[in-house]
Parts: sequence; C-alpha cells; structure tokens
Amino acid sequence: MPHIVIEHSKGAASDAALHALCVTIFDALAAHPAIPKPETLKLRTIEAGAHLLGTKGQSFAHATLRLLPGRDADTKSELTQVILGVMAERLGEVHSLSVDLADLDPAYAKRVLPD
Repeated sequence: MPHIVIEHSKGAASDAALHALCVTIFDALAAHPAIPKPETLKLRTIEAGAHLLGTKGQSFAHATLRLLPGRDADTKSELTQVILGVMAERLGEVHSLSVDLADLDPAYAKRVLPD
C-alpha cells in the first residue's frame, strides 16, 4: 500500500537516474520489516514546472511517503530516513532533499487487475 511520490525540480536528475532512484527506494523499503508486502509499494516521480526555494541553490527533490494508519512514530521515522538516505546517495548533487510522511484516510480504496 505505501505510496512514494517524489516531486523534483527540472533537471534534478535524468529519467534513468530517477528510475534507478525508484528501484533503490523500492528495494530498501521492501527489505524493511514494516513493509510486509513489498508488492503493494508504488513509486512515482513528478517534475515541478515552476518553483522557488528561499536558498541560493534551486534544485530539489521532495518525497512524500503515504501509508495507511497504524505504524508507530519510530517506524515512520525509520522509513523516512531510509528514503532520505537513498535520495542522498542517488541525488548527491541536488541542493535540497526532504521527505514527509502522511497517513492516508482508512477509507482509501483501490482496484487492481489480476496478473
């Protein structure tokens, strides 16, 4: 179920680098005990058309981890740190990296076609 949406500035990374970032985050979260069903992970990137940071450097990547409610604060912190660590490793030249976490509403619904 976890969704990871990574917003980034134009030119922060190539398409290949962003795909590699998604793969590495997927693998890191799939190995974490708080993600018992890695097949439910969903990752995507979204390029920001226009943005302005209050710092001299203007490149950024910001990940939002969305989870169903139920994990404790320590686990949530561990998961965001895993994502931030991968982002720092894969996007080392990007000026600003950040991760936020949001609990989804328990009424979240989805539909998936069978394999």
